[in-house]
Amino acid sequence: MAKGKGKSPPGHNGDVNGAPATKPATPPARPRASASGATESDTKLPLAPGVKYRRILLKLSGEALMGSTQNAIDSATLSQIADELVDVHGLGVEIAMVLGGGNIFRGIAASSSGMDRAHADYMGMLATVINSLALQDALEARGAHTRVMTALEMERVAEPYIRRRSIRHLEKGRLVIFAAGTGNPYFTTDTAASLRAMEIGAEIVMKATKVDGVYDKDPNKHKDARMFRRLSYLDVLNRNLGVMDSTAISLCRDNNLPILVFNMTKPGNIRRVLLGEPLGTMVLDERREPRPGTNVAT
Repeated sequence: MAKGKGKSPPGHNGDVNGAPATKPATPPARPRASASGATESDTKLPLAPGVKYRRILLKLSGEALMGSTQNAIDSATLSQIADELVDVHGLGVEIAMVLGGGNIFRGIAASSSGMDRAHADYMGMLATVINSLALQDALEARGAHTRVMTALEMERVAEPYIRRRSIRHLEKGRLVIFAAGTGNPYFTTDTAASLRAMEIGAEIVMKATKVDGVYDKDPNKHKDARMFRRLSYLDVLNRNLGVMDSTAISLCRDNNLPILVFNMTKPGNIRRVLLGEPLGTMVLDERREPRPGTNVAT
């Protein structure tokens, strides 16, 4: 065997012609956020001047994703919502979200038609996962690092909900979407929103609707409908105003967590609310101070 066999001659770096091998060009970075989060920064943005809340829980109905169309998920509406969330996130606000699934499947409606209620509710939970994945995709297409966490385990598509992990995601500047409700039948996504808000220490629950706030009657049917600026939890329960279901309202009342009902169909409203504009209807216990660290618009 010849001595030195297997070694490259001087000046040979693997190219058959003896020329030094060149490294392949690095592909340009894509704007879409990575699912692994390997390139994410652990430094969250500072809170912009004038912002009233550091951490919020935004409740979106499934119907909100339909816009004015009959499609389950309207791409233009989804894009508008994602643009607003990215804009608000840039103010340094930590955003967690809960989405409904009524645009795809509504468990309580199916149960009224004869389907087993628990079975129907589980189907509704799966609908919320579909909506959450759609919103995640729209946010990540805009460079926002997002995590979907589900109350029902489905690790191939989302993380299982773990309270401490969700808080850590928020602290790292990620947007967090809580899917599959509470993971239990007979509980609505409104109740899931109240529960998750308290678990993560949110300062307010912001419920996005298609009207400007809470009215004494349906503003789409009655021109003389009067909108409330402030309500107590007991007012909502006693008048059956339909802000959220009674379990969600009672949960917020017991833990002194304010609720803001506002119109999200008007672009820029989330930003306006966070900067202190008196939009929508605030629901709180006026006999007590809000939760520590919470500022309530008057």
